[in-house]
Amino acid sequence: MKAAVRAWAELLRVSALFTVPGDALAGAAAIGRRPGRGTALAVGASLCLYEAGMALNDWADRDEDAIDRPHRPIPSGRITPGAALAAAGALTAAGLTLAARAGRPALTVATGLAATVWAYDLHLKHTPAGPAAMAGARALDLLLGATATAGTGAGSVGVKRPVGATGTSRATRNAGTVLPTRTARVMGPAQPMRRARTTHPDVRAAVPAAALLGAHTYAVTAVSRHEAQGGSTVAPLGALAAIVALGAAAVREQHGSRDLPPVPGKGGPGDRHRAGASAPSLLLTALTAAYLRTAAKPLLHATLNPSPPLTQRAVGGGIRAMIPLQAVLAARAGAAGTGLAVMGLVPLARTLARKVSLT
Repeated sequence: MKAAVRAWAELLRVSALFTVPGDALAGAAAIGRRPGRGTALAVGASLCLYEAGMALNDWADRDEDAIDRPHRPIPSGRITPGAALAAAGALTAAGLTLAARAGRPALTVATGLAATVWAYDLHLKHTPAGPAAMAGARALDLLLGATATAGTGAGSVGVKRPVGATGTSRATRNAGTVLPTRTARVMGPAQPMRRARTTHPDVRAAVPAAALLGAHTYAVTAVSRHEAQGGSTVAPLGALAAIVALGAAAVREQHGSRDLPPVPGKGGPGDRHRAGASAPSLLLTALTAAYLRTAAKPLLHATLNPSPPLTQRAVGGGIRAMIPLQAVLAARAGAAGTGLAVMGLVPLARTLARKVSLT
């Protein structure tokens, strides 16, 4: 039993799971909303789709792994190919089900995410479009968090307003009540009430954060294509340059954020996520430093010595660096608390990575 659990943990690379929740949390922060029910559903959907991709990845690479990584669960015989494929299908269905509970827009984004994951594992991974496909998947994951949060938040809040003198209120229709003559002359005829439209957050506000996360993913994926054989200095050097550029871009204050209008919702007018517009520079600097330290150091080592072990370590560092990057993206949107909460996943990811490999 214990051996079977370990085999599935290796297949699903459970140590990488802690890099997933921050996508949805950063997406919620990017649209100026506090995490809520929709965010939780997005996190659950993301976790399921991420693990579906892991199972499908090993199923698709079983012949290649038999040569390069015979210790992996499928080539070693600890998990059958059919079981891995069935797990990928079941996890995909579970992810789409959770996304559907967050609303149709969230389901639409999740469907695109699932399609991208399956296309990557089954075909695009070994083509020049592989890194772009993986980058797109990660960007969609952040947008899923933004869409799910927006779809289950602001729509439930509204205020009543009169529709005009020509309508008839429900109270007047049912009870036949009229205003006293003197009051009617002052206030005018009775006016019915209706719920005013509520303004949903603009999910497009999360696109810049999704682009930054996607660019990071592209760089790491480009390096991962050489982790089995090593030998490439161009990929880790290019990724190192991209990581430094992303760190500089992420810490830069979002232009125009101070002038954004209040976002109606659970936080009320002037939601606190928008009140500060950006996190204190000291926090952003610290989070960005953590991101650069996690990703850049192993990439530098892989550039100087592109051996398979150092290249794999660089890929693992790039995966772990997604957590501080997500924290930066949340903090720069004004959600300092969310950023710090995301950083709380770092020690958990580090501890589990010692037991189950990220790559």
